[in-house]
Amino acid sequence: MTYPWKDKISNHKQLGGIETSTLDNGAGRGVRIAWMDTGAGFRYKIVLDRGMDIAEAFYQEKSLAWISHAGITSPQPLSDQGLHWLRTFGGGLLTTCGLDHVGGPEEDEFGSRGIHGKISNQIAEITSIVQPDIHAGKLDMSISGIIRQHVIFGPCLTLKRTISGRLGEAFLKIEDEIINEGNTNAPLMLLYHFNFGWPLVDEGTKIVANGTWKYRFEGTQDALIFKEGNDYKTCPAPLDIHVGGGEEVAFIDAATDAQHQVVCGLYNEKLGLGVKMSYDKRELPSLTNWQHWGKDEYVTGIEPGTNPPIGQKAAREEGSLLFLAPRASKRFSVTLEVLDQQKQTEKLTNFIQ
Repeated sequence: MTYPWKDKISNHKQLGGIETSTLDNGAGRGVRIAWMDTGAGFRYKIVLDRGMDIAEAFYQEKSLAWISHAGITSPQPLSDQGLHWLRTFGGGLLTTCGLDHVGGPEEDEFGSRGIHGKISNQIAEITSIVQPDIHAGKLDMSISGIIRQHVIFGPCLTLKRTISGRLGEAFLKIEDEIINEGNTNAPLMLLYHFNFGWPLVDEGTKIVANGTWKYRFEGTQDALIFKEGNDYKTCPAPLDIHVGGGEEVAFIDAATDAQHQVVCGLYNEKLGLGVKMSYDKRELPSLTNWQHWGKDEYVTGIEPGTNPPIGQKAAREEGSLLFLAPRASKRFSVTLEVLDQQKQTEKLTNFIQ
């Protein structure tokens, strides 16, 4: 294949690549990060000291991710009780939830657990950075790390994560392996909490997720968004009812293709811009949509997972809680692609249909 830059540049950084650094100011002072620039207008910040989650993400000049008031903070591994997790929740394109609990705070005979688990407050050990080699025609790049959620006398779960991309293409791929390095069976719950914000998310943006939608508290009378007759797949203007803790959540039994792939995401017709998420439903059978349209906190989450965010206790009771035997492992992968009307009309049309 012939590339337009052949014999014209010296260094791959002229096109893109991976750059690591450390924040030196504010609540995230001392936190290690890595910028991955695809050279196709898509670039994003990986927070190495926060479980290799992803904070800011941009396509050309447009922001894709929602960033909370807190932004990036230093990891707080002991913020694992009650609602303490919310103090460290920076939003961002991706916050990983788990590895043994996804949902609100709870307590039972197996212990007490704070909201959404511990993994996003754990520091990664970076094991590999692969830069593109443009002169050899190798355009792939990746960063890999190990994040440990360990406790003596208790579960020892290890997350091995690789985030990869390719020069000239606006996508990222997350490949995870979770290993039980302890000597007892360990509960496993995992949720990819993708958080999208303005301008991608705006009045009229469509939420693309085919399947059966179910309000989290189905059977109650408090549904204001996820109710019959309401267009809950179209993003509204900011809502007064979502000031403070106002929110609604739907659980989706997502449709798949013949290869068990789920395709979901967002499409903003005004911008001609979409994000397409794809994954294997056999790995991640649950899909959650979080809608929080508060003023100055305007966000929707599209969240594939092993379970909906019902908590370890409820998952155990209903029989859906997964367990890993000692030395056993389980793999997951999610791909996120940015679709641009000007560049990928056919792909975007197929996606929104």
